[in-house]
Amino acid sequence: MIEINSDSFEQEVLHSSQPVLVDFWGLQCGSCLALMPKVEALAERYADKMKITKVEAPKNRCLCLTLKVLSLPTFLFFKNGKEVDRLSGNITIQSIEECIKKMI
Repeated sequence: MIEINSDSFEQEVLHSSQPVLVDFWGLQCGSCLALMPKVEALAERYADKMKITKVEAPKNRCLCLTLKVLSLPTFLFFKNGKEVDRLSGNITIQSIEECIKKMI
């Protein structure tokens, strides 16, 4: 997984030739930390078809506000520089993988 921030978001996500999943997480978010190893496994499994990135939300508050990320965990799905799907709140690894499969 690629760790991105406000400075690298545009290049890594909006200008990506592949679909992109952006995982917004925080150290204080138990659900985020529980999902992270599973999301990292998805990143390996789909590496040739999709870019999976993560943003530490508390360190990138302006980016979160711009993208209307109001709770953690939140997963945003981008294709051709546009947000096409979003998951937030009570998220399962199965729901994340379903969204990935729809995009690729």
